[in-house]
Amino acid sequence: MDVGEEPQWYVVHTFSGYENKVKANLEKRVQSMGMQDRIFRVVVPTEEVEEVKNGKVHKHERRIFPGYVLVEMIMTDESWYVVRNTPGVTGFVGAQGPGMKPLPLSPEEAERILARLGVETPRTEVSFRVGDRVEVREGPLEGMYGVVDHVDEVRKKVRVLVDFFGRETPVELDFHQVERH
Repeated sequence: MDVGEEPQWYVVHTFSGYENKVKANLEKRVQSMGMQDRIFRVVVPTEEVEEVKNGKVHKHERRIFPGYVLVEMIMTDESWYVVRNTPGVTGFVGAQGPGMKPLPLSPEEAERILARLGVETPRTEVSFRVGDRVEVREGPLEGMYGVVDHVDEVRKKVRVLVDFFGRETPVELDFHQVERH
C-alpha cells in the first residue's frame, strides 16, 4: 500500500432495515481480518427526529438513506472483497458494471453528508514535520532514531527513514509510536 493513498467514502447498499446489522458485521470482519489499516469507519446515516403523539413529544432516530451505509476506506482488492462479502451487503453504489470497483463519493458530497449527520472528520495535532529527528518509542524498532520523510495526517501515520546497516530504510509507523527528539 502506498503511503499517499487517501481513505475515501463509499456508499454500500444493504437490505433495508439491516443497516445496523451490516455495520456490526462489517466492523467485526474488519477486526477479525486485520483490515483496520484500510477500512476505517462505518456510518449508518441517521438523524434525530421529534414526533408528537397524543400530545407528547417522542424522540427517535430515523434513517436518512434507508438501505445504505457509508464506509470510509482505502479501496484495494482486499478491502473491496471484505465489504462486498459482508452478510447483508448487496453491493456498492457507483460501480460501473459487474466486477468493477465503485467510485467514491466526492469530498464535497462526503463532507456535506457527514456535516448533516454531525460526524466530524477527526484532526490530529502533530508535533513533528518532514525533516525532524524522531525516536521510535514503541514496537520492534523501539529506541532507534530516524528522520521524518512523510506525514499522513488522515491515516495518522508517519514514514521515518531509519538507518539499518548503513542504509536509510523507510518505515511506516503510527503517530503514537514516535516522539520528536
